Amino acid sequence: MRVRTLAIATAVIAATGLALLVSPTATAAPSAPAALRDDFNGDGIRDLVTATPKAPVEGKARAGHVVVTYGSTSGVSPSRSVTITQNSPGVPGAAEVSDQFGESVTSGDVDGDGYADLVVGSWLEGVGGDNNKGLVTVVWGGPGGLAHGGTAVESPAAENASAEDFAFGQGVAVADLDGDGGANLAVVSGTRLWWFADGFTRTAPSRALEAEGGFGGATVAPDDVIAGDFSDTDGADLVVHGTDSSPSGSGSWLGYYTGGPGGVAYNKDLAPGRTAIGGTAAAGDIDRDGYEDLVTGQGGRLADDVPDPSGGAGSVTVRYGGPGGPAAGRTPITYHQGTPGVPGDNELADNFGAAVAVGDVTGDGYADVAAGAPYEDVSGVRNAGNVVLLKGGADGLTSAGAQSFHQATAGVPGAAEAGDHFGSALHTADVNGNGKADVAISGSGEDVTPGGYEDGAVWVLRGSAAGLTASNATSFSAPSFGFTFADCTFGSVLSD
Repeated sequence: MRVRTLAIATAVIAATGLALLVSPTATAAPSAPAALRDDFNGDGIRDLVTATPKAPVEGKARAGHVVVTYGSTSGVSPSRSVTITQNSPGVPGAAEVSDQFGESVTSGDVDGDGYADLVVGSWLEGVGGDNNKGLVTVVWGGPGGLAHGGTAVESPAAENASAEDFAFGQGVAVADLDGDGGANLAVVSGTRLWWFADGFTRTAPSRALEAEGGFGGATVAPDDVIAGDFSDTDGADLVVHGTDSSPSGSGSWLGYYTGGPGGVAYNKDLAPGRTAIGGTAAAGDIDRDGYEDLVTGQGGRLADDVPDPSGGAGSVTVRYGGPGGPAAGRTPITYHQGTPGVPGDNELADNFGAAVAVGDVTGDGYADVAAGAPYEDVSGVRNAGNVVLLKGGADGLTSAGAQSFHQATAGVPGAAEAGDHFGSALHTADVNGNGKADVAISGSGEDVTPGGYEDGAVWVLRGSAAGLTASNATSFSAPSFGFTFADCTFGSVLSD
């Protein structure tokens, strides 16, 4: 198998105050490795993208913005950040009510200049007088970071009737889908999975193609897409997750698509039987065999064969990659809070697995899995939220040495309060360049402003050889960047 370097990532938040964004000729990358995901300025350290699609922009409610805090040897800080909206100079379009810029975010070297670029979906953007058509914006990375303009990408069906396509940009991913070494953009709309051939430039998108096989059925409602080197195909693969409302029973849908020189084609549904409701997904090589593994979180009910009298306790499933793709040669394994070694208990609507992220937190070469339980009660405090880390190894994911963190954990900023929903979104990235992934955690219900109810905040816990640590943990929210809005769930969207 040819192991590939994938350029997949995330981006999130925006507002005003971005330095002038111009569109100069792409400049060669510096000697520091810039192929890292989210490394927009080419310094070899990943940056953190946090999006707030409900953020107001210059009086436009729910226009949405993305905030990028640049990584450094000391980690991330609001003092080293940039805020991007559709009103930022050089960014196409204009901030409008309910565009929800930042509903999806990822990154990768779209134009092949050696710098990661930020890809932002605004799924409710009106295009050509058509509401909710959707739009994707690529904000170009380069020397100095995200200060090199942007390019708008409309649905290839935008010129057709509104029923032809809608919600373009509700999911985005970047990876080498055709196996030629260059990155390709993939976009999920309400009806289709699109991917863009090589030749994407700062002046024009490349040729768009529809994935063969569609969504495998008219009853499927897609939500998001992730990329991963799951198989031996000569190109990265894609997994679209969503729901299926077919008569056989409503539940999670995992559409597996193979890449390669012939393009992107639907292969199969990885979740037949509809045994769980609700889903998130992430990818990483947990057992270090050269194939990425698919990790899904089912924040709703547990699988039918798992005792769950409370309902909605949640679970996490690992489908190991291999020559034939995820779960082709190895039975999927499901973990929940009733699994020996996993902290906590299966309780009413904990939503364990409502968010998942995969990254090498310990720096041992094996990817680890973070799972959020945003409705977990902590010390009697209802729905305060919790995050569990499960570690990878040669035999795969294990519950041995699992860790648990919440706002009542010593060193974690803040306090566990009712409805904080700590763990509502997760992302892993080594933002201080020490070779160990750090974990960014959203708390969608964190109260920050007087009278606020869903202000939202983001925490960053650092990776270490022993696992996650609360030492030198940091957190930030809307006021940290000078924003005065309330109840907009700051940082509700993090990386894929």
